[in-house]
Amino acid sequence: MADTNGKDSAGRDPDSVAAALSQVGDRWTFLLLREAFFGVHRFVDFQRNLGVARNLLSERLGQLTANGILERRLYQTRPERHEYRLTDKGRDLFGVTVAIMRWGDRWLSDTPPLLLTHAEDGGAVEQELRCADCGQVLTARDVRYAHTNPP
Repeated sequence: MADTNGKDSAGRDPDSVAAALSQVGDRWTFLLLREAFFGVHRFVDFQRNLGVARNLLSERLGQLTANGILERRLYQTRPERHEYRLTDKGRDLFGVTVAIMRWGDRWLSDTPPLLLTHAEDGGAVEQELRCADCGQVLTARDVRYAHTNPP
């Protein structure tokens, strides 16, 4: 398992999947991200929407902040209160979050509980991988893996 610096237990640099999972690899993290993408910013709202224990929520928000995925902003001084906003690094996880949701819709749900539509025209949201050169939609069978720095 990788630590918070992305190193495995032997101090080596793992692959990108292992490094990413060291920062976002648990259930509560993706549920928090989902809520943040849908406009939740305050501790009390995260807790209410997710039903998570305060100590666990505080720990996960702290990890996401320490990893640069969320930033903590003061919104009230008396008493002091903070909200959590996605950073650029956090916003880049939108596609991953949607992919997990789509997978759950397909394999774990008879009726998808959420419907994603384009805010501007109401069109259905699609997600696919394409070749940057020819534009072909790709599956895992169409992709070749190569190490950039062979061991």
